[in-house]
Amino acid sequence: MGARGPIPNRESDLARPRSRKGSDEQEAKRGLMRPVRIPRADPDWHPIAKQLYESLKKSGQADFYQQSDWAYAYSLCDDLSHYKKSKTRSSMMLAALMSAMSNLLVTEGDRRRVRVELQEPEEETTPASVLAIADYKKDLGVD
Repeated sequence: MGARGPIPNRESDLARPRSRKGSDEQEAKRGLMRPVRIPRADPDWHPIAKQLYESLKKSGQADFYQQSDWAYAYSLCDDLSHYKKSKTRSSMMLAALMSAMSNLLVTEGDRRRVRVELQEPEEETTPASVLAIADYKKDLGVD
């Protein structure tokens, strides 16, 4: 999916945009997003697997998930649940689970490696013209 290596800086931390650096990165191919139905978490999963799955629903990267991504996340959480419930845990299985989570862009580092940055929502501000009219009405004693 993304390149390995050090986690790139956020775009806002760079002195100039990456597009101006003359890199040989090609533009992404475009497709249409389809409607998505997110499967319910299995109630029998380990609590950590359920927590991960529920957090994926609420996380910003879910804006990019399609049906296949949710099927992949479901399968991953099912495997994670089996791993967590197991009496003997394999380090190889844990490594595979962590790698799979990286494919879903679970951590900020994973997202930054593929140039996906989640932004804070902008505060809704009232336009100055609306505030000025409200002040005039207040001065005139009009509600």
